[in-house]
Amino acid sequence: MTEFSGHLSLRAAVGARARTVLAAQSFRAPYHLSKPYWDADTGVLLAQVVNPTAGILSGDRLESDIRVGEGAALLVTTPSASRSFRMKSGSAECRQTFAVAKGGWLEVMPEPLVPHRGCSYRQTTRIEVEAGGAAFYADLLVSGRVAHGEAWGWDRLVLESEVTVGGILALRERFDQTGPALQALAALAGSGPAACFGNAVLIPEREDDGGAWRPALTALHGDGLWLGISRLRAAGWSIKFVAPSTARLKQTLREIRRILAPAFPRLACDPRKL
Repeated sequence: MTEFSGHLSLRAAVGARARTVLAAQSFRAPYHLSKPYWDADTGVLLAQVVNPTAGILSGDRLESDIRVGEGAALLVTTPSASRSFRMKSGSAECRQTFAVAKGGWLEVMPEPLVPHRGCSYRQTTRIEVEAGGAAFYADLLVSGRVAHGEAWGWDRLVLESEVTVGGILALRERFDQTGPALQALAALAGSGPAACFGNAVLIPEREDDGGAWRPALTALHGDGLWLGISRLRAAGWSIKFVAPSTARLKQTLREIRRILAPAFPRLACDPRKL
């Protein structure tokens, strides 16, 4: 079995005609970068990161480092879910760093993580936003291959995240659960065996009290969807939601972006997904 030590490095900067370009890029399997697309309506460069392999296997070590320079705007997404497969022994790990300079914008919106039965996976995320920079980061988790009867079957899943704004710690979270433990949490929410979890972090360029968009986001709560909003210590917001299905999870993220877009116009960038 081949173990991957993959890396992805992207540097976004303002280029000719005041458009964002990838001033530097480097990647190694299992990462692959599709041709970037410039969205003239929102002034955002869209980059699709593809994993051409079957998924994440035991022993894989993945590292990504994405940085947005002053005045640049970048949306990074993926065309399909990330799958962490069964591991008879060992584990897999992903470390990712996102940095935004003053006046820059970065949105990270991947498809959901799908942990399969018997997998052990750790993901560490660090987001560094300079004062005057802005970012929106979304992380989606489904319970497993529900159609195959594999919900909540992973051995261990660790998701760690740290966010700093202007050099000040704004958020630090650690999720370390077995599948059955999270299943119990989903039961409390009444979301059923196909429950999915969403975690989003919004860092605005300047102080924002949420008055223009928070009531509409709060109104999404209900009818099987749980959604909560918390203000971060330094700046920004944490948005968490629990949905009863993958389709509802992805629909909710689309609704969150739609509601936020009038206040944060770059969220109107079309990720060009069918």
